[in-house]
Amino acid sequence: MTDSFFSPVSGLDLPRFAGVPSFMRLPHVPLDHPRLAEVQIGLIGAPWDGGTTNRPGPRHGPRQLRDASTMIRAVNGATRVAPFDLARCADLGDVAPNPGDLMDSLARIEAFYDRVVAAGIRPLTAGGDHLCTLPILRALAKARPVGLIQFDSHSDLNDVYFGTARYTHGTPFRRAVEEGLIDPSRYCLIGLRGTAFGHEDLDFAAATGIRIIPVAELHARGAAEVMAEARAIAGSGPTYVTYDIDFVDPAFAPGTGTPEVGGPTSWTALEVARGLRGLDIIGADLVEVSPPFDPAGNTAWLGVNLMFEMLCVLAERIASA
Repeated sequence: MTDSFFSPVSGLDLPRFAGVPSFMRLPHVPLDHPRLAEVQIGLIGAPWDGGTTNRPGPRHGPRQLRDASTMIRAVNGATRVAPFDLARCADLGDVAPNPGDLMDSLARIEAFYDRVVAAGIRPLTAGGDHLCTLPILRALAKARPVGLIQFDSHSDLNDVYFGTARYTHGTPFRRAVEEGLIDPSRYCLIGLRGTAFGHEDLDFAAATGIRIIPVAELHARGAAEVMAEARAIAGSGPTYVTYDIDFVDPAFAPGTGTPEVGGPTSWTALEVARGLRGLDIIGADLVEVSPPFDPAGNTAWLGVNLMFEMLCVLAERIASA
């Protein structure tokens, strides 16, 4: 269904190490481009980690993810989905954050995604730390609260850090629930594990009806059964997907600021992404890839494969509408 403009450059025509890198070798269509209105799925970089509380670096994630994504080909080898034939996809470029001002950066990100939403585009974002998701949700959920599926080893439902900090990469979904952006009855968090500061975040989840599936339960039940439950929780309404790379065991994804042992393999990481098929996904992100902790780029390579799986789900949904 796509014309040649929206077709990614093939590695059979130009070597993947050549040319200016864009996400998956798609055309670069900035927000002032004359063909923006034709884009259905927009791949976006959010190079900002102003919410990081310990090991910084995810601000460099989008650039490494873009470079790694030039290895992505046109057809999903497992599902046989060819997303670029199903939907018009483009690289919309990067949000321009303000690294010296957290609140201004949040406002800039929200304003960027307001324009994406106004153009009728479903965003697929490469972060950045997990606080990036909050302003994206502020743009996508202005009309109504949305469902949320979160793959993460941490809840990110904490309230306050250091006595006063309400906006960190450990608080975005607490704020999103409080702001009415997420329907907690349609919110499923998968992968929780590791040590904790306390249990206040879990108490909040229990009080608001958020379903948490710890990693031990994922290992015991398997990806297919867990994702069937996640789809049932999200239901048929609009749903956002957020995928923290630290969901994956650090043996497979060491390039992240807050790794937790005992996580899923790279295979299970792909399985749960494929388990999103059938949902009405209005947007998705892949966050917390931190190149300084994995200069070899294996974490980014896994990350762009996960983005491709989510892209396939988004494209199938658009094609079936």
